[in-house]
Amino acid sequence: MTQQRPSITQCPSNINPPNLTSVSKFHLLGLSEDPDLQPILFGLFLCMYLVTVLGNLLIILAVSSDPHLHTPMYFFLSNLSLADIGFISTTVPEMLVNIQTHSRAISYVGCLTQMSLFIIFVCMDDMLLSVMAYDRFVAICHPLHYPDIMNPSLCAFLVLVSFLVSLLDSQIHNLIALQFTYFKDVEISNYFCHPSQVLNLACFDSFNRNIVIYFIGAIFGFLPVSGILLSYSKILSSILKIPSSGGKYKAFSTCGSHLAVVCLFYGTGIVEYLGSVMSHSPQNSVVASMMYTVVTPMLNPFIYSLRNRDIKTSLSKLHRRIA
Repeated sequence: MTQQRPSITQCPSNINPPNLTSVSKFHLLGLSEDPDLQPILFGLFLCMYLVTVLGNLLIILAVSSDPHLHTPMYFFLSNLSLADIGFISTTVPEMLVNIQTHSRAISYVGCLTQMSLFIIFVCMDDMLLSVMAYDRFVAICHPLHYPDIMNPSLCAFLVLVSFLVSLLDSQIHNLIALQFTYFKDVEISNYFCHPSQVLNLACFDSFNRNIVIYFIGAIFGFLPVSGILLSYSKILSSILKIPSSGGKYKAFSTCGSHLAVVCLFYGTGIVEYLGSVMSHSPQNSVVASMMYTVVTPMLNPFIYSLRNRDIKTSLSKLHRRIA
């Protein structure tokens, strides 16, 4: 990757030029520098990674192998599982390699690549959760028109749009980072190239950087959240109009798994954000990031398989076929 390096004179005047570094690699601080903890961390994260990949693959196999699950809701669920596999695979394997090789270095190109892939998959999760909320809204509020509205063409279009929006978000971050090859430091206080931390190290005026980050967050974060909240406000309004309590429970139960995943995704995301912004301890920020990037993708398959009768039935059929 080649690009023209900006001169030091383009840096803000409040940054001391001797403290700026033109880097070819970054150093990830990781979870702990204690050598006695490294084998434990390696085993823990390897198990969590394998459980996540296996769990999400089982969801994809269950949906693809059972004709009864060839519906829009499960189509979006299988794409969410695929995004979760990519989500965790951008961070954990690199960390496992670093633990085994006792190296915390990552190249400049590798860091930007990891950052780009991370943004794509986290944004895909965000967009797909919004699409799934819309799917539940149509199913509950317009049940008679559901097959016509949520047709295969629209479902494929919504997934394609989700991917293109995620790719756009990733490229915007990447283009911003590529403008700067001089950095105030080469140490990233995390186990992966977190986008906000990479931009914080760049020779970039903090006021302008915050404007860019907040603007991107408003476009790619606020709009999907608004879509989810709007969908569930309509869903709640429709459920309250159902006369029988059994009908209310049946209608809301179709949203239970999705609502649990939404709460987990945004709950850990808020914890990660508050941990990185409010905490002055790099260790607390790393733990918050771990909850968001590792625990959430690992728990999603369990939420859907434990709370969804169709998924459990399909997994049982799949088990009997293999056995």
